[in-house]
Amino acid sequence: MPRPAWSLHAYQLIEPDEQLDLFACREVRVHLLARQLELGGFADRTLCGGLLPAQPIWRDLNRTMLRDKRLCPACAEVLNAQRRGERPPLA
Repeated sequence: MPRPAWSLHAYQLIEPDEQLDLFACREVRVHLLARQLELGGFADRTLCGGLLPAQPIWRDLNRTMLRDKRLCPACAEVLNAQRRGERPPLA
């Protein structure tokens, strides 16, 4: 069975808006989310399961951003599981 292709292009990085609203992460963290929304998934959630901030700043993901100290550890864990072709842990 062939392993599905994995690419950083399949993800985006978001930064919360300057006002950390009640629906977003309460820490100043950057989060990852799938670029292509999946049917049956949550369209308004990050990889770690958090809700999107009201006005996030969207960035294309690159390898340098994965070393950002503000990167949400739970998002990074899900991304790494998907990279290995594993089922990501539940958020």
